[in-house]
Amino acid sequence: MNILFIGGTGLISSACSELVIQRGYNLTLLNRASSTKYTPPSGAELLVADVRADPMALQNALKDKKFDVVVDWIAYSLDDVERDLRLFSGKIGQFIFISSASVYQKPPRHYIITEETPLENPYWEYSRKKIACEERLMQAYHQEGFPATIIRPSHTYGPSQIPLCYTSWQHPYTLIDRMLHGLPIIIPGDGTSLWTLTWNADFAKGLAGLLGLPAAIGEAFHITSDEVLTWNQITLEAARAVGVEARLVHIASDLIAAYDPNAVGSLIGDKSNCAIFDNRKIKQFVPEFKCEVTWAEGVRRSLAWFAADPARQTIDPSLNQTWERILSNYQKAFPT
Repeated sequence: MNILFIGGTGLISSACSELVIQRGYNLTLLNRASSTKYTPPSGAELLVADVRADPMALQNALKDKKFDVVVDWIAYSLDDVERDLRLFSGKIGQFIFISSASVYQKPPRHYIITEETPLENPYWEYSRKKIACEERLMQAYHQEGFPATIIRPSHTYGPSQIPLCYTSWQHPYTLIDRMLHGLPIIIPGDGTSLWTLTWNADFAKGLAGLLGLPAAIGEAFHITSDEVLTWNQITLEAARAVGVEARLVHIASDLIAAYDPNAVGSLIGDKSNCAIFDNRKIKQFVPEFKCEVTWAEGVRRSLAWFAADPARQTIDPSLNQTWERILSNYQKAFPT
């Protein structure tokens, strides 16, 4: 099977690239350049082109190439989807769009999320754009027979990410550094909302099982772990992994968002809500799918990755300042 990944060297897609090669598929990666964290696996063909900035270069890169399955890891807007429809309509057997579990209704009306949960997120533009992409692809499927499959990853991480709740995605070691220095860690709400974290190589098993699967066309799937933990448990486990006792400070999400506009989407529109997923659908279509890496194991793997090279332990000074400002003003509300 000939597979094209648009992207393929990101946090999630890199694990999928490795598994696809291990399973003996012919994999081509199309992206601007190699990731600084993940390199293409041996055996994959690499095409270099900017899919957004240079349409002609993209067409030339794909010239005379034939693919059974195309997976777009970096489509975020309707323009991206329209480009894919123009490029691949009538030419491939399956197109997989990587969406996001953040598209599900916020706040949720039921504590269990299935693929039939309504798609509605008024807090996060990123999620609304993903919803619009899904709707366009399903329209193309129903009206034109475009062979679309929708995948909704939830909070998926790998060695280079430490997925705590209110953190820096670009500099995830920032919170670990605070723990090591005995500084307080902000936990939104009271820390008891339930959350699901998924190791990237576990996610890859679900995705790989859907590649080239005719029954998956016209369907949507989320692929997540079945392990559900509170944010308190998640944070305290990370602290245990570095051998310290975390100082947790619980602050309402709307107060955090008043100081940090980025938290409106990523926090109120996502992580401050419970996220418990029913994975029966992916298990029905891919019976071998099983998540094996627990958070206790995964966080230690991630910490080992950061420990292997101190240059990876970058800190976000701006967010640190924001946290200190929030904490300082929050603490003024307590009686002396």
